[in-house]
Amino acid sequence: MRRREFIAFFGGATVAWPLAARAQRPIVPVVGFLGAESADSNADLLHAFRQGLKETGYVESQNLAIEYRWTEGHNDRLSEFATDLVRRQVAVIVAITTPSVLAAKEATATIPIVFFVAGDPVELGLVASLNRPGGNLTGMTSLTLEVASKWLELLHELMPTASTFALLINPTSPALAKIQSRDLQAAARNFGLQVHLLEASTDRDLDAAFARLVQLRSRALVISSDLYFYTRSKQLATLARRYAVPAISGLREFAVAGGLMSYGGNIPDAHQLLGVYTGRVLKGEKPADLPVQQATKVELIINLKTAKALGLTVPLPLLGRADEVIE
Repeated sequence: MRRREFIAFFGGATVAWPLAARAQRPIVPVVGFLGAESADSNADLLHAFRQGLKETGYVESQNLAIEYRWTEGHNDRLSEFATDLVRRQVAVIVAITTPSVLAAKEATATIPIVFFVAGDPVELGLVASLNRPGGNLTGMTSLTLEVASKWLELLHELMPTASTFALLINPTSPALAKIQSRDLQAAARNFGLQVHLLEASTDRDLDAAFARLVQLRSRALVISSDLYFYTRSKQLATLARRYAVPAISGLREFAVAGGLMSYGGNIPDAHQLLGVYTGRVLKGEKPADLPVQQATKVELIINLKTAKALGLTVPLPLLGRADEVIE
């Protein structure tokens, strides 16, 4: 090879090699994530979700990209967020609240959706059945169908002479609020009790709801399992102590923070499974063939220290059924 041809050959190669290297880079799948509130308020759930992804071989910023959309308290923007993710042609949409999954379902019938909801996915119209979802949605649910009535039953067992209770719901999650309100009202009728409905979707609403509870002379409070209330577990426990209100939640974090009782599944564990399911869908499994995972372990946690501060004596049979007692 002549010297001029030699230089020309390698000169061309210096241009071709980087182009070839760029062409060989693998395409990174993109997951769209529809979340409630903010990344900070969901830090533990995000950690669990990423752990689940890692179990299936996916690590964010390495072989996976995630497009986050946080409501910052504005569920009315979910439709816009979901439409934007569909327009970006993400590989999977992850939705972690009932309003977000309903918005995602409305936005696409083809992109796989993996969800976490606190209610019954069949009744919410998300899937045909738990075992055979049948469409482009599957995911996790934290509650058994009987759990809403169980909250009232547990409070009634602790306070058998009380006849008036209250239920706190999030009005910006109307589908879930309607189901839990209906179930609790039905249980109240069976026990011969009265239940007042309280609403809150902002921090100011929470203060007002507790003040209203006192005005209504409700003896105790049931806090519905909404992800907004999950992010406000400590605040709710503080308000319950300030107003001296016996309260129960479906969220363990509430009892740990100083609330009286909790009865429900483990939310971070459910989000880890959410990550696993997302990874499996990315690898080619169809949501229609992945059964909706339902909480198999529901834990009763009693904060005995709070009970004593409220002047309540926890019956021994109830204490004996607790999975954890905080003293």
